[in-house]
Amino acid sequence: MVHNGIIENYRELQMMLEQLHGYKFASQTDTELLAHLAHFVRRQFPDISLEDVVRKTLKQVEGAYAVCFLFADSPNTLIGARKGSPLILGIGKRQSVTAPLTEQKTDSDSDSDPSLPVERIVNECFLASDASAIIEYTNKVVYIDEDDLCVINRLPTGETTYSIEPIHTVESPDGKSPISPKSMPVHYLELSLEAIEKGGYKHFMLKEIMSQPKLLEDCMRGRVNPELGTIRLGGLETDGTLDRLVEAKRIIICACGTSFHSGLVGEYLLESLARIPVEVEYASEFRYRNPILTPEDIVIVISQSGETADTLAALKLAKEKGCHTLGIVNVVGSSIARETHAGVYLHVGPEIGVASTKAFTGQVLVFTMMSILLGYKRTFLSEDVYNSYVRELAVLPAKIKRILEQCDDIFDLSQAFRFASSFLFLGRGYNFPVALEGALKLKEISYIHAEGYAAAEMKHGPIALIDKSMPVVVVAPRSDEHYGKLRANIEEVLARGGCVIAVTEEGNTELEAMCESVIYTPSCPIWMSPLLTVVPLQLMSYYIADLRKCSVDQPRNLAKSVTVE
Repeated sequence: MVHNGIIENYRELQMMLEQLHGYKFASQTDTELLAHLAHFVRRQFPDISLEDVVRKTLKQVEGAYAVCFLFADSPNTLIGARKGSPLILGIGKRQSVTAPLTEQKTDSDSDSDPSLPVERIVNECFLASDASAIIEYTNKVVYIDEDDLCVINRLPTGETTYSIEPIHTVESPDGKSPISPKSMPVHYLELSLEAIEKGGYKHFMLKEIMSQPKLLEDCMRGRVNPELGTIRLGGLETDGTLDRLVEAKRIIICACGTSFHSGLVGEYLLESLARIPVEVEYASEFRYRNPILTPEDIVIVISQSGETADTLAALKLAKEKGCHTLGIVNVVGSSIARETHAGVYLHVGPEIGVASTKAFTGQVLVFTMMSILLGYKRTFLSEDVYNSYVRELAVLPAKIKRILEQCDDIFDLSQAFRFASSFLFLGRGYNFPVALEGALKLKEISYIHAEGYAAAEMKHGPIALIDKSMPVVVVAPRSDEHYGKLRANIEEVLARGGCVIAVTEEGNTELEAMCESVIYTPSCPIWMSPLLTVVPLQLMSYYIADLRKCSVDQPRNLAKSVTVE
């Protein structure tokens, strides 16, 4: 069997199987527990179907899982199920070589060479946690719902059948479950094999960083109209969501990790441009602190994969409290996309590297478009200002491209700092979340300890750590109204023997004499600056990790989609 997830009561079940029924375990994994448990159930109920064996097995476990069972005496049957972790069914066709033509009588091929084999179409099915695993074979998928079972049978003819049924059914007295198959829609993936290949880059992460100009164009395509100076987000027109946002008294944003940082940028944007009160919550803490929610609240959940377990739990709580919910996700058809009332897709393509880069900028761009649109709809932005902001967004890809042209300079400074044991990242306002994200990227993939702080908080503790061996990265765009205070922070670091890497705007040369290194970004309005200032920090993290010979795309102990608590 294959298992993605975590079985929370596996210790109790393992003790039951070992002490009462003599099972011996070769490991301490909950996956092995599931295999033994299924074997035990089958011994107890030898006459029930394999799907009912799986049902009875899963009814005893607590936790989250996407599982696939294959029984030794039934090699032509696969049984998959999900609860809390994603599972998709791929439906494809392959061409297989069969008998030579002389053994197959066909009128149309009568003139063919009888010694050559012919091809015939054979249906096939796949079970996977992510579409990128099967796109090489098919673009047709069925998204398995929560608490559903998928049974796949390969027939003697080579064709394949499948059915989808609920895990939990009303059992008859003989222990057998009546079959109640569900009718599920087939979706076509907007994904290509090319999108999940490295395309000549050393790592997926580098490819994803370098492709941001094009991908952010894709995110804005059909949404941002620079000629008219307008924005249209079709995903907000579902279920009266746009009107609800215009009238909103409070928005709550729930997310984890990098998505949490994009939510913090969203808070600054929505409060500054649209004047809507916003709270940003770690989804992992949200449901455990008994939050005060009302049907008037709008809850926005953010997740690259759309399958993050904690974020899904926060979404479930919000819906139970009657809140209107909105999802910002990258993966089409994911659980969050299906379970929210409305949503906005990023359209930045699949993100393969574990450390998120283009998904972060895509999420921030969605918040930026949303905030500008709502600021106009709520009359806090005049039509002229609204039109000018839209046109500023249209030139964003070109500005990011100019940053990426500094790769060599960023590589050089990365070489100089790759042996540091700790980093401090500082920012203010819109760029405080960028400091948090820069620190997260560095520690995720290079294993260097790094912390992000609001710059004014440096004097409340972190300043004690500063010495000549601790680089301090300061995000200090000149357009920030607090630039003078950021400059003072730099001077405080230097006065204590620290070295500073500054990120500032082109033309601001006054930091060169003060700082060890300066990275320049194109000029832009302060509300757009996080989309630019984060890019050099992504590159720096990548180069330092690669120079330290770390596993860039698959850093230790991390998963791309966190589908368990």
